[in-house]
Amino acid sequence: MSRVCNVCGKGQTTGNNVSHSKRRTRRTFKANVQKISYLENGKQVTGYVCTRCLKTVERA
Repeated sequence: MSRVCNVCGKGQTTGNNVSHSKRRTRRTFKANVQKISYLENGKQVTGYVCTRCLKTVERA
């Protein structure tokens, strides 16, 4: 599963883990996507949608 939202295109982003001693190591933040069926241009589509778009998308 390629954690990318079909509506807004939100995907994986990067940042740092910061320890107590302020050492920095690279890490990834993955988008919280859920598999749902929704309406797109009047047609029912099944795909992955991030939770922010889940509030705005018209469900089928």
